[in-house]
Parts: sequence; structure tokens; C-alpha cells
Amino acid sequence: MELLNTIMTWIMKKRISQIELFMKNPLEVQAEQFKKLIHTAQQTEWGRKYHYASITSVKEYQQRVPLSSYEEIFPYIDRLMKGEQNLLWPSEIKWFAKSSGTTNARSKFIPVSTEALEDCHFRGGKDLMTVYVNNNPDTKVFVGKGLAIGGSYQLSQENPDVYYGDVSAVVMKNLPIWAQFIRTPGLEIALMNEWEEKLEKMAKVTSQENVTSILGVPTWTIVLLQKILEITGKSNILEVWPNLEIFAHGAVSFTPYRAVFQQLIPSPHMKYVEIYNASEGFFGIQDQSDIADMLLMLDYGVFYEFIPVEEMDKEHPKMLTLGEVELNKVYALIISTNSGLWRYNIGDTVKFTSLSPYRIRISGRTKHFINAFGEELMVENAEQAITKACQESGAIISNFTAAPIYMETSGKGGHEWIIEFVKEPSSLKQFIHVLDATLREINSDYDAKRYKDIALQLPLVHSVQEGTFYQWMKKRNKLGGQHKVPRLSNSREYVDDILSMMEVSKGA
Repeated sequence: MELLNTIMTWIMKKRISQIELFMKNPLEVQAEQFKKLIHTAQQTEWGRKYHYASITSVKEYQQRVPLSSYEEIFPYIDRLMKGEQNLLWPSEIKWFAKSSGTTNARSKFIPVSTEALEDCHFRGGKDLMTVYVNNNPDTKVFVGKGLAIGGSYQLSQENPDVYYGDVSAVVMKNLPIWAQFIRTPGLEIALMNEWEEKLEKMAKVTSQENVTSILGVPTWTIVLLQKILEITGKSNILEVWPNLEIFAHGAVSFTPYRAVFQQLIPSPHMKYVEIYNASEGFFGIQDQSDIADMLLMLDYGVFYEFIPVEEMDKEHPKMLTLGEVELNKVYALIISTNSGLWRYNIGDTVKFTSLSPYRIRISGRTKHFINAFGEELMVENAEQAITKACQESGAIISNFTAAPIYMETSGKGGHEWIIEFVKEPSSLKQFIHVLDATLREINSDYDAKRYKDIALQLPLVHSVQEGTFYQWMKKRNKLGGQHKVPRLSNSREYVDDILSMMEVSKGA
């Protein structure tokens, strides 16, 4: 394995010059990506519709091709899943990354082309290690194996040639043989559908391996590490994997979990690297250990545009290319990709913390949400569930807000709701169960995290007296006008403030 480590680090270092090239010439590289995308898609149905063959500039592209949401491109995706081809992208599309739900479905299905796998997702994974090797030249990371915590995939019931699943599963299933050799556990375990059984088997198998790196979502990684300690009887993960060097994480904020990981992995030398990978593509890698922000990856077959967040609700929002963005301003991220997503609003907001090179920080979603555990709970989901719970329990509400309960080292996470009832439910217990059951029904990601209480427990609901939200908004000088109670937040700022205000009121 020492020889393999030498070979792999040498290979990774060869790529660093290409990364440095787009860091020095970002606008030229993005221009090349744009031209290649437009040229490749000229003869697709979409390309013919918007006359890609005659597009000669980004400005012309922006004028001719509309911004797209999932709902707007869904008819094309639906046809792709039924077997039609050459609609959005010329190469065959038979894999779809399953993502969180929308207004017309419990889940989104994002097309994943061969080019997107090879030039975006695979390259992102390799570049993660390239950057790490470059920053840590004495690394022994390839002496051991990489633990990847992924999801599952399945065959479409409508089309035997189509597969869909979590993007991690799509990537794992399509990895080249050499990459399978250096990862653990094997695909027969990593891609299992039943999470509880998979967790048990992953813990048993990987605890016997020399794991040197981990890739995964913080919440699920905590659950696995706790299971490994339970099985092995060890007090911390370094007693199981003494050569563990790096944890690459994404999907949710790592900040609330850092202390938990430091307890589970008590090493001052452990490296934590953030990545920005999504169903739609791989976009960013933390390239400096002392800077938490991520380098925007510019040569992955993705062309970027940005909408200032204050322009989002306008009929014709201002559109910016990379050379027009400013520091520390919040932008909605718009992408055109080598899977046929054209001027697609991914739903994330970012801010630039550096313009030379271009580094970003994910600032949130374009709407209020809770995504502390990968559940991607949207306001629409919350309002629909609240309505159903009120209907079945006879309750009437005036206001509500919710936030995550972050898991401790040995605990579990959840959602904490503060609800002001005009009319109390006949049974608060019934209300909570209907609320939870409805969220599980309409949001597949929430449902997965609630499965057997592994990551999310039953919601905690506080019923507060009438006038609570009014007094809170008054305290914040937010009465009247366009001010609204924030329904969902990924931070506990609002919930803790209201609970604190209630305690002061009780004391008085």
C-alpha cells in the first residue's frame, strides 16, 4: 500500500497545475465551458428550440434562453425517464439523481450524463484529494482506504433501462474499478436500501479496515461512528482507525457538529474539508485549511450565472456572470451543465469571499428552510403539514416557527416548533403525530431521516399563549409593513429568542 500511496499522490499532483490554470484565468476558462456546452447541445430538442447554433455570446444566451426551475424542465425529464433521448443533452441519459421534493412531486429527478459523471462528479472527488495531497505532501492517505457513506439506487418501474437514487449512490455505482479498490465498504453493503441493516454491516466491515479518510454528511457520519464504537467497545475512533487523516463533508453546515467530531476523533491533526456537491453537480472544494471557504471549480462542464438575491422576485432579474460578481453579496446560483440543465436555479445562495481566486461560501437557500440533517424541509411542506394537523385535531393557529434540535455526541436530532394557537387542538399529541406523518408523506428526505428515529426524533412542539409572536416581533421592531414571522430557520436564533422571552415573562 505504500507503493500505491506513492503512485496516487504523484498522479494527484499532476492535476494541480490545471487547477492553478483556472484560478489564474477564471473568465477565459468559463468562456470555454460556455462555448463547449452550447456547441454540444445544438442538435438536442432544447438546443433547436432556442437556436443554439446561432448563439454567439453569453448576452445573447441570456436574452434567448429563460431561467429554469425544476417544474419548468420536468416535462423533458419525465420524457427522458420514459426512454426518449437527445432532449436536453445529446448523450444517453439513463441515470437520475434523486433529490428533495417540489410542489408537484415528493422528489426531484436530476439527469446525470456520462459527461457529468466523468467531468464533474468524478473530477470533483479526484480534485478533493488533489488539493489535500498538495496541502499535505507527507500524507499517507492512500495507504489505507476511504470510507464513503452513501445512499441507495433502484431501477425505474416505468423503464428497465433507467436507474435513480441518491447522487452518492449514482457516483459509487459508476466509479471505475481502481476507485472501488481503494474504498470501503463494498458496493453490496454501501448501496443497500435498508439503512438500519446497512449501518450495522458498514460498522462491522469498516471497523476491520485501515480507514484513512471519510466522505459523508456529518449527521449520518456521527451515527455510523457511534455504531462502530458500540460494536468495538472502543472509547474513540482513533482506537479503531489510528491512521485516520481527513473527513470531507458537505450537504449541511458542519459548524454545529464540529465539537461532536472532536470528541469522537480526539486528534489535533485531523483535517476537516468542506465540499459543495449536489445532485446537480460538484461545485466547490475547500482548498486552504485555514480558510473555511471553497474554491469555485470552473472546468467541470458547468457555466455559472448569479442573480443578486434582492432581484430574485423580479420578472426580469439582473443576471451576472463570474466577472461581474462582488465580494460578500448574496447571489442565487444559476447553472448550465453537461447534463442538460439550462440556466437552472439550483435553489442555493452563495456569497463570494474572494475574487482572486474565486472562493464562495454557501449562505443558504433561496427560501426559508431547515436542512440540519439533510431533510430539506421547506416552508411549503411545513404549511401543508400544519394545515392537515389542524384539520384533524380541530385546531386553529395564528403563527408558528420551527428550528432544528442539533444532536449531541450520544443524542439524536429533531425539530422544535413554537406554535400559537387561536384554538387549541383536541389533543396536542394527536396534532404532533399528524404533523410528523404528513411531513413524512410529502417530503421523502424528511421521511428517510425519521426512519426508526435514527437521525430525527418526533417533533417537539411548544404551544404558546396568544400574543406571543406579536410581542416577539415588537421586541425586534418588526411590527407591520412587510415584516413576517420566519416560518423555518436552519439556525436556532429565532426559537431560542422566543423561548428566552417566554421564560422572562414567566419570571415576571
